[in-house]
Amino acid sequence: MNQSERRTILIRVLLKEHPEYQGLRIPADADSQRQLLRGLLNIREPRRIGTDFLQIQDAYLQEETAAKGITDAADLTPLQPGLYLWQGDITTLKCDAIVNAANSGMTGCYCPNHGCIDNAIHTYAGVQLRLACAEIMDRQGHPEPTGQAKITTAFDLPCRYVLHTVGPIINGRVTKADKELLASCYRSCLELAAENGLESVAFCCISTGEFHFPNQLAAEIAVQTVKEFLKKQTSVKKVIFNVFKDMDKKIYERLLRAD
Repeated sequence: MNQSERRTILIRVLLKEHPEYQGLRIPADADSQRQLLRGLLNIREPRRIGTDFLQIQDAYLQEETAAKGITDAADLTPLQPGLYLWQGDITTLKCDAIVNAANSGMTGCYCPNHGCIDNAIHTYAGVQLRLACAEIMDRQGHPEPTGQAKITTAFDLPCRYVLHTVGPIINGRVTKADKELLASCYRSCLELAAENGLESVAFCCISTGEFHFPNQLAAEIAVQTVKEFLKKQTSVKKVIFNVFKDMDKKIYERLLRAD
């Protein structure tokens, strides 16, 4: 079965879950099909689905990610001992754990084809990730507090685990509490990684996108918090600062090469 056949099957199954979409025609071109499939995955509520769907979905997503190109953290060169900078799509990074900038609901972004990292991670991990997060939240019984972290399997991503953390949302001036909460996000993820014996962790730029934390200040807090943590003797030996924008790359380069 090729990717086109897999994609068509997945779209048809997902459309059947929505009676209101029964008249929707599947586009002929591959890019439009990819957008439709991603949108359907994004809006899907966390619930179980048949093993046939999962097998096709897993094969499809893993091949899509492989086609984008997988970067192995083992091949990266540190800018400082234990500290790495990598610009790229975090869903294509092979390491022990990547960090997801989640919201307090913790089950991903439900906005079809949204550009946030939460959307991308849940899309390419597969529907199992949303269900796993929902089960954690059901047991917890309340929204995830800012500054804490949870861990799940990464499912169809090339990393092993996903660390989910909720960063502070900035509306106006950044307060001392905001800074402490952002530092807590990094610390909580690292502590959770250490508890699970993980060696390599890749951080996205937590809170700097939809949550409006100033990029320069966020990076300063990230680097300082990670450096302090790495002074401890834990399993965590490699921390990767993952950036997507050129602006963030320049900020981290200045910070990591200043010492």
